[in-house]
Amino acid sequence: MATLLIALGAGVAFIIAYHTYGRWLGGKVFNLAADVVCPSYRLRDDKDYVPTAKPIVFGHHFTSIAGTGPIVGPAIAVMWGWLPALLWVVLGSIFIGAVHDFGALVVSLRNDGQTVGDIAGRVLNRRVRLLFLFVLFMALTIVLAIFGLVIAAVFKAYPAAIFPCLVQIPIAVVIGVYLHRRGVGLFLPSAIALAIMYVTVIYGDVNFKGEWGLGTINAWLAARSMMWWVIVLLIYSYFASVLPVWTLLQPRDYINSLQLLTALGLIVVGLCWAAFAGGAPPVEGAERVPLEIVAPMWDFKPAEAPVIFPFLFITIACGAISGFHCLVSSGTSSKQIQKETDARFVGFGSMLTEGFLATLVILACVAGLGLGIPGPEDISGDATLAGGQLVGESAWQHRYVSWGAAGSLGAKVGAFVDGSANFLKAIGIPAGVAIALMGVLVASFAGTTLDTACRLQRYVVQELAVTFLPKRGPRDCIECGYDLTANVSGKCLECGWEIDWKAVTDGHAAGLPRPSVAALWNPIVWLRNKHGATIFAVVIATVFAAIPANAPPTGFLDAIRDGVPVLPSGKIAVGSIGSDTEQVTGLRGGWTWLANFGGKGGLILWPMFGATNQLLGGLSFLVIAFYLWRRSKPIFFLVLPLLFMLVMPAWAMLMLLPGWINPKPLADGTVPPVNWPLVFIAIMMMVLEAWMIVEAILLWPRVRGVLERP
Repeated sequence: MATLLIALGAGVAFIIAYHTYGRWLGGKVFNLAADVVCPSYRLRDDKDYVPTAKPIVFGHHFTSIAGTGPIVGPAIAVMWGWLPALLWVVLGSIFIGAVHDFGALVVSLRNDGQTVGDIAGRVLNRRVRLLFLFVLFMALTIVLAIFGLVIAAVFKAYPAAIFPCLVQIPIAVVIGVYLHRRGVGLFLPSAIALAIMYVTVIYGDVNFKGEWGLGTINAWLAARSMMWWVIVLLIYSYFASVLPVWTLLQPRDYINSLQLLTALGLIVVGLCWAAFAGGAPPVEGAERVPLEIVAPMWDFKPAEAPVIFPFLFITIACGAISGFHCLVSSGTSSKQIQKETDARFVGFGSMLTEGFLATLVILACVAGLGLGIPGPEDISGDATLAGGQLVGESAWQHRYVSWGAAGSLGAKVGAFVDGSANFLKAIGIPAGVAIALMGVLVASFAGTTLDTACRLQRYVVQELAVTFLPKRGPRDCIECGYDLTANVSGKCLECGWEIDWKAVTDGHAAGLPRPSVAALWNPIVWLRNKHGATIFAVVIATVFAAIPANAPPTGFLDAIRDGVPVLPSGKIAVGSIGSDTEQVTGLRGGWTWLANFGGKGGLILWPMFGATNQLLGGLSFLVIAFYLWRRSKPIFFLVLPLLFMLVMPAWAMLMLLPGWINPKPLADGTVPPVNWPLVFIAIMMMVLEAWMIVEAILLWPRVRGVLERP
């Protein structure tokens, strides 16, 4: 019953916060008004700036910010105890995360839908803008390099989720084009799409006559290498980035959100039923297992884990506060909102919904696992039932024996999938369907984050390119620098920009347009184009992902030829997908770079992502605070979140840096090499943070009540 009370209490807290704190922020602080013309109308191009109904923007925003963050973070942080994780998720979501997302969205709405990095150049200064954009670029590069691996790892672990995730793409395109051309209501297309997707989940792994069918296709796709998946997913991300948002991004995210929200609803129903009736019998003929929390309330020193302060607040990011969210708020959502008053539902509401998702993840890991998971057959005692099923505290201990065992991608995702699937099985959903449904949920969240991140990186690259373009004359195209002299077509022949002839005071002489030197020979001009910027982002991410995360040491290939399962470090492998403990086996000549290491280069900098992500949240708070300070608005509610999100990531990086520079010897005595890329990025991030803070401190006393330039 305690599990149910926690879920209900968190849900009620989020609802109250939305209708009180969120309402106060929207009305008294940001002064949202329904009659203000939003950028989606004022700058409408039907590509990026598209006025969109509130539910669709919510669907895009929620699925984009959620990703796998609110799943993998809480799934490992519960090792410090379920109470610290729960408190950080609930309080962090309400008082830090929702304020951050909502504030970034509103500030962007008031600045033509630009990213917070670009806005920083006005509310602070141009140096801060450049520093901020570099931080954004590095953070998004890590996301693009790693999320292909995340999705591939989920597909390999849960092949039944592959076809349901892939079929979402053509469904989304059909619905997007249909809605855009016909302008009809959302209900019927959404209901049809939702039904199709659930059918693919139920029957997406079926083989006809037991020989061929979707199950065979899923198995073949699951066997592809990590690098194969990374390339395919990044190619898809390119098209999702350059196509108009209504073609793929909006409809896919919206129908995805419907599926994901209904899946979360099923989890809640299953949790409620299990609280009263117990979970499904772990094996045939057994009694229903009572639902109870089987994890410790707190454990500040779990085996092999870092200290709880500051790492709890770095490990759980998206479920409480994530800097990545400011990119979604100011990068894509602000270009689609059609009324300012929609911002509270989209920004504040989406973060609280994600907080509730993180709450369910915690409960799935600390209570759902206790309803039964597969375990070793040779464990004796009441905790092990026939067929090797573990229940109760034994199930928890089996999955969370140490930080290293629970910290790999496969273990974290698996803990949530198995625990939440147990909730679904409690209401009679077959085990295979329950597992597939949860696998689709994880992979879909990761997929929507990947394509949105690619579009956001495109914006960042374009904004950086503008910074380094040569100065343009009064007759040059404001988009690419092309010389518009004598251009009477009304459109730039270089980039297709629609010319504002009111701004062109001269240029009607006879003759053809002459391309400027910059437009033809400066590669930065190419990056100002959406295709050039997206290709650059995709290529950088692909190259980064192609770097072997762990190069095989001397003797490794000899061991592989002999069929010995070993790690790249030379240790015996235990088999976790996507981690440094992945089992790499093979016969003579069976090891290849593409099959065993390619696609995992993002893991090199992955240890930096948590701290970088949270640091980005602190810097976003800095922009929001300056925006309000210049308008003589109250900022007392921002002070503690701002300081907290600047201190915690820096503290974590300072604690991790010595271990990266002087790695500890492994169990076999070998000393890993220094990860110089990681060290370099960490030092550079701390320097950028310190620089921006100094700039802010010097500027702060002089800008109270002074509006920034338009």
